[in-house]
Amino acid sequence: MKRCIICPDYTMKYTGLLFMAPVSAGFPSPADDYIEDKLDLNKYLVKHPAATFFVKVNGDSMIGAGIHHGDILIVDRSLDPVDKKVVIAVVDGELTVKRIRTGNGRIALVPENDAYQVLNIEDGMNFEIWGVVTSVIHSL
Repeated sequence: MKRCIICPDYTMKYTGLLFMAPVSAGFPSPADDYIEDKLDLNKYLVKHPAATFFVKVNGDSMIGAGIHHGDILIVDRSLDPVDKKVVIAVVDGELTVKRIRTGNGRIALVPENDAYQVLNIEDGMNFEIWGVVTSVIHSL
């Protein structure tokens, strides 16, 4: 198994309050009446801890999928990279995030930005899927 680029740290617990009520964009309501539980981000974002790693995005080829430069992607190696999933792949030694498209015995890595070309995987290319992207973390 390859070394994680950024691995989850399960020894530290980051919890916050989880409010189950909808948030009003108008007149504020007393939030304490709606506290449901503590929120553990590992519980919500990491389904398979032993198979999960994080990567930081460099570039804008996936902006149409809501993935921006500087975002952190949560990647699960235990999931199957089926057609239309966003994946982390290594192509000829280069790490990339793209949407995988499969069919007719062919594989393509498709960007979500018209400024980039589709990458068709051809015989002789060094190609490996590292995992399926399950979540994106970015600042507003």
